[in-house]
Amino acid sequence: MSSVKLTTGKLAGLKAVSDERGVVAAAAMDQRGSLQKSLAKERGSAVTAQDMEEFKTLVTEVLTRHASAILLDPEFGLPASKHRNGKGLLLAYEKTGYDSNTPGRLPDLLDVWSVRRLKEAGADCIKILLYYTPFEKSHINDLKHAWVERIGDECRYHDIPFFLEFVGYDAQGGDEKSLEYAKKKPEVVSGSMAEFGKEVYGVDMLKVEVPVEMSFVEGTKAFKGQKAYTREEALQHFRDAEGMTHKPFIYLSAGVSNPVFIETLQLAAESGTKFNGVLCGRATWKDGIAVYAKQGAKAFENWLLDEGVKNINNVNDALKAASPWFLKFGAKSMAELG
Repeated sequence: MSSVKLTTGKLAGLKAVSDERGVVAAAAMDQRGSLQKSLAKERGSAVTAQDMEEFKTLVTEVLTRHASAILLDPEFGLPASKHRNGKGLLLAYEKTGYDSNTPGRLPDLLDVWSVRRLKEAGADCIKILLYYTPFEKSHINDLKHAWVERIGDECRYHDIPFFLEFVGYDAQGGDEKSLEYAKKKPEVVSGSMAEFGKEVYGVDMLKVEVPVEMSFVEGTKAFKGQKAYTREEALQHFRDAEGMTHKPFIYLSAGVSNPVFIETLQLAAESGTKFNGVLCGRATWKDGIAVYAKQGAKAFENWLLDEGVKNINNVNDALKAASPWFLKFGAKSMAELG
């Protein structure tokens, strides 16, 4: 339970991206480099900025009818932000990807953007993605901690909510899809939640990975035969991660398929974890990439209206188990917060 009082701007921003229950049921469409590569691969030719804008606009137009908010990037996503059916807007502040020549997956901010500029462009909340593991060398994590503190202060100054998304990795350079990493993942997620829940960072909402790798959880539909955890152990990992912070947190879909993400949310619900929603991107629209690349905008729009809507409604169904974020501030309703 947090004793932190929400300021007017932060409260307004959180309300803007939540549904009437106080749950964040947001769609994510801020992919840049990875989306360009996927579209180009399916099309067999280069992808223009116009293609990126059109893809994002179609996703936003269709999916925000069924979401509480959309996460976009200011590089290709601003035209799409005009088609969000009156729903909330989160804008990404970081550059896409990371420099693979430098150790530690260091982050960087967009050159011509600031929190002030993102807010002026219509953002209700600011989102940052950080690659992070508590097991990284301390001088690298020190750089990352200072970086997040600066962004936290910028968001405090402009009185806008700060959503911090962290994605784990293997500090030793191992494969994040391996059984070995799956065994480390609960500690990576829990340790990151403990770190960035500290007040010094000024984070209002943690956007977190689930603390297990579903394909290694025995007894799930996603299980592929190699066991990192029993179902009981997986449920406990959800509870342990939640216990690491008093901050509200939402789950990201991390590029898994829609059925796997739904099963993940069901597992979170079964564990009794009081998660506060999702920011879900690829699990709703990823399978439409080939449709857009090969058949064009109209075919993709039709796909979204059918499959895309089914996918997001599956997520919304699973979100019935989510808890309102205002409970984390000791309030019984949004009205109590102001």
